[in-house]
Amino acid sequence: MKKKALMTASVASMIDLFNMDNIRILQQLGYEVHVASNFKFGSITSQERVDAFRKELKEAGIRVCHIPIPRSIGDIKNIVCSYRQMKRLLEKERYAIVHTQSPIGGVVTRLAAGRIRKHGGKVIYTAHGFHFFKGALKKNWMLFYPIEKFLSRYTDVLITINQEDYQRAQKFHAKRVCHVSGIGVDIQKFSEENSDREKVRESFGVSEQDFLLLSVGQLSKRKNQSAVIRALSKIPDSSVKYMAVGLGECEQFDRGLAKELHVEDRVIFAGYHEDVSAFLHAADCFIFPSLQEGLPVSLMEAMAAKVPVICSRIRGNVDLVTDGREGILVEPMDVEGYAEAVLWLKFHPEAATEYRKNAFNKIKENSIHSVHRQMEKIYKTI
Repeated sequence: MKKKALMTASVASMIDLFNMDNIRILQQLGYEVHVASNFKFGSITSQERVDAFRKELKEAGIRVCHIPIPRSIGDIKNIVCSYRQMKRLLEKERYAIVHTQSPIGGVVTRLAAGRIRKHGGKVIYTAHGFHFFKGALKKNWMLFYPIEKFLSRYTDVLITINQEDYQRAQKFHAKRVCHVSGIGVDIQKFSEENSDREKVRESFGVSEQDFLLLSVGQLSKRKNQSAVIRALSKIPDSSVKYMAVGLGECEQFDRGLAKELHVEDRVIFAGYHEDVSAFLHAADCFIFPSLQEGLPVSLMEAMAAKVPVICSRIRGNVDLVTDGREGILVEPMDVEGYAEAVLWLKFHPEAATEYRKNAFNKIKENSIHSVHRQMEKIYKTI
């Protein structure tokens, strides 16, 4: 019989967006892979995509288990329900490897995995960015720090994806702490010149004379797209436009803000798109004002696509971008700083060219092939 491995996360979109490569590696190593996650609510992609993803998993021979893990730590009812269901699943299947991620998914899975660890099963936890970090709210430190430190006792391998988290995790109790370069980026896919630049710009009413800013990600407080909209209102040059690719709870707020600041005709809400390579090649600048990241995939993709970058000076971003070398760093809420950086980049194309070259060379360290080798080694040696 094949050994079994289980991949878990709070919501299905996290498996879809960040873990399919890990599932394929486990399959190549001979494991029968199962997935347990919330397939009914909470995902950052559309429900249509979640349903399609569930079908794709089944067609690939992967067993799917819906467990109502919430994204909110205040949803005690669903956390308790998820713990009970996860415990039953783990004890029934006796997995050799359980790989979990996301804060609440990690809590539920590791608490439920006690018995299988006693029988030799191993638990891997990937922290895609601890909620406590330099500059985080005090309540994040008071709540999440003790939880993560405590649960590290029930972790055989703790994987971190940025240097700040890696250094902090050294003081935890996991049997082993590893640093992995996120989920990696397919450099070849994004570095290839995309002939759809003109088509994408034309379809959204952007001329070749316009200077197009682009962000990719969930429209949320955490991603902080409102800072770009505010910065745009500080830029009198109407040829500077901003396109936000993604969906999220802040879309209506951001639309209202753009209207209030009289820049609604310069802000484009493009919606969710599974393949963003054409959008990246259509942009003149990738702007990423996020307040909190682990190691951002969208930023890595922009660097691989050779798009000049302006991003917030936060954990994760600073692992990828050095100010004045791979791009421009701005304090997360510095609206004036973003506006100045945009105008400086627009009128200094020679600097933009240098940023492109340096960013592309830097991102080679985070290639998908490098991450695959790291993850395969962890799975083999655990």
